[in-house]
Amino acid sequence: MLRLAVLLLLLANGLYYAWAEGLLLQWGLGGPMPQTEPHRLTQQIRPEAIRVLSPEEARQLVAGGAVARTAECLQAAPVEDAAAQSLRQALASWPAGSWTLEPAVEPGRWIVYMGKYPDAQSVERKKGELRQIGVAFEALSNPELEPGLSLGGHPTQDAANQQLERLAGRGVRTARVVQERPDQRGQRLTLPAVDDALRARLDELRGALGGRTLRACR
Repeated sequence: MLRLAVLLLLLANGLYYAWAEGLLLQWGLGGPMPQTEPHRLTQQIRPEAIRVLSPEEARQLVAGGAVARTAECLQAAPVEDAAAQSLRQALASWPAGSWTLEPAVEPGRWIVYMGKYPDAQSVERKKGELRQIGVAFEALSNPELEPGLSLGGHPTQDAANQQLERLAGRGVRTARVVQERPDQRGQRLTLPAVDDALRARLDELRGALGGRTLRACR
């Protein structure tokens, strides 16, 4: 009985091998589908030319304009009506739909402020002291408060006072809450899709923006 089982197993293995190798095709018994696809090799376009760029090579390609950057949305703080008219004149030659000027209100900003200091050296010393106690700081956007430091901005005076109390618990003693800027009302410029072609023209708007910077849309 055991010999019969072994003989049947050997016969089954032999038949499977013949079927898998296509030796039974002449009797209409096809083998499995071939797993190789040589036709794909003929469809490749110069595979030997593909190579991985180093970080420096990639930066050079971007700087040289070989790689286009993704279009981005930019906007500026609201401007007065007179400045808005200047912006419209500067944008007259821009493509249709590439910009909008709409009424907007930007809330005022309250900051935890340290200053004014007598000179830039005093500001640097204060930065060193803040680093030692782990308190973050940022540059001021209101030149009238220079030289000084902002320890954080808030949309309301109450929120800024709460931060001041927390900082006092960490050893900050000479800071106070001030309004860095009031509410700004006017016309807001939005550039919804600034691509490489429009980026090259942003300097045309610098004068009409009156020192306002273009930033990512919110």
